[in-house]
Amino acid sequence: MILDDFMTRATLAGIGTGLAAAPLGCFVVWRRMAYFGDATAHAAILGVALSLALSLPVFIGTLVVALMMATIVALISGRGYAMDTLLGVMAHSALAFGLVGVTFLDGVRIDLMAYLFGDILSVSRADLAVVWGGALLVLALIGWRWSALLTATLNPDLARASGIDPKREQLVLTLALAVVVAVAIKVVGVLLITALLIIPAATVRPFASTPERMGLLAALVAMVSAWAGLHASYALDTPTGPTIVCVTALLFSASTVASGLRRAA
Repeated sequence: MILDDFMTRATLAGIGTGLAAAPLGCFVVWRRMAYFGDATAHAAILGVALSLALSLPVFIGTLVVALMMATIVALISGRGYAMDTLLGVMAHSALAFGLVGVTFLDGVRIDLMAYLFGDILSVSRADLAVVWGGALLVLALIGWRWSALLTATLNPDLARASGIDPKREQLVLTLALAVVVAVAIKVVGVLLITALLIIPAATVRPFASTPERMGLLAALVAMVSAWAGLHASYALDTPTGPTIVCVTALLFSASTVASGLRRAA
């Protein structure tokens, strides 16, 4: 069968992750939530430790911890700490506790590098089902709330006047972000997830005339980066997750140069 080939599984996993991460990344860029995404991703390591300790699927542990992180931040934000300070403390604390926690697990062999930087070449059929299930869930969630999310992002006051609760839309984004982190940990790892969220959106921003077009172009850039990065890493014998991000960064650099030339013309 076609899914017996590990490169096919890896390619499909990369495309599925990019398809989910990039449109969500547009909202992360518009709302300046990059640090929030980073904090959620770092907390995923604690979820990995808890999953292994409780013999649960890693997806479940990372999803639960990501949601807990977002909920705690929402509850204690604005109580004497700047948001970036709060996120920095929580992100690095969760990462450190997760890294320390896995060392206490008896009888469990764990490759931390695979969770930090991804291990897309070892994606199984079950992992592929989780990636695409999560991707479809995120796309359905964003598609369902697109208009409300966009209004709440561009003008919270207008959103309230239209009967839209900005905090509810923030919760929708938080849920979607937690799902993306949970499914992307196998592909690019917790240290690189934020790059897959932000860079494709930033790459296409100068060329997108509408929010919808930006979301579609960002998804295209993410999927192309995943495919090209995967095959480049295989040919060059380099780490796959970082190579995917390098390809995305090169596309961003080309986009920046092209945008500058267009403005100068």
